[in-house]
Formats: sequence, structure tokens, C-alpha cells
Amino acid sequence: MNFFKKTKYFLAFLAFSVLNFRIADLAFSQGFGPVAGDQTEAFFSESGFTPANESSLGQIVAVAIQAFLGLLGVIFLVLMITAGYKWMTASGNEEKLTEAKETIWRAVIGLIIVVAAYAITYFVFNSLDWFGGGADVTVG
Repeated sequence: MNFFKKTKYFLAFLAFSVLNFRIADLAFSQGFGPVAGDQTEAFFSESGFTPANESSLGQIVAVAIQAFLGLLGVIFLVLMITAGYKWMTASGNEEKLTEAKETIWRAVIGLIIVVAAYAITYFVFNSLDWFGGGADVTVG
């Protein structure tokens, strides 16, 4: 198999794995019958925690931004693995080596931008009250 076919299968496996874990997480987070709500309320009353308002605009936006930045992190990882593979299999070919170095450089710059976006988002959601909670809404 050539490199692109292997990469295609790897990306398909990665996407399936991520989606599979997400579906399992959703399935196991559901309550089991009418007792589940009572147990949750008992936990909150004993621990002193209050449940988050999941329907607030700030919470929805925070989750969407968190998912998007996580996807960008996965893309960074795939780019680094692909560029590293190209670098290792360059066999002295300067063109492939230069292409791999440029891919790594661009991926690192992209990671810096993603981390900066995360920091800005974290600051905004923790500092401002106009999304319905101020310090109660976090992105990470």
C-alpha cells in the first residue's frame, strides 16, 4: 500500500475511534430510570455543588469552542505524524525533506495560534459576566 492509502485508513480508524468513544460517553452518562435524578439531587445537596445551567448561551458556546479547538489539536497531531513519516522516509531526497520540514513548521505555527485562541477564550469566558455566569463558565 502506498503512503496515501495508509494515511486514509489511519484517518478513518482515528475518526471511528473518536466517534465511538463519544457515543459510549453519551450512553454511559444517561440516567437509569427515575431514581437517577434523585441520586443526582442527593449528591448535589450533600456535596454543596450546584448543577450547571446547561441551556445557557455561554455554556453552549464554551462547549462548541472547546470541541473546535480539540479538533484542531487532532489535526495538528495528524500533520506532525504525517510530516515525521515523510521525513523518515525521505531517503536523502531534499525535496521530500524540505516539504516535511515546512509541514512541521506550519503545524507548530498553527498550534501556537490554537493555544493563543484557547487562552483568549478562557480569559473571556472567565472574566465577563455577559454569558451568564462569569467565573462559573469555563472552556477547559
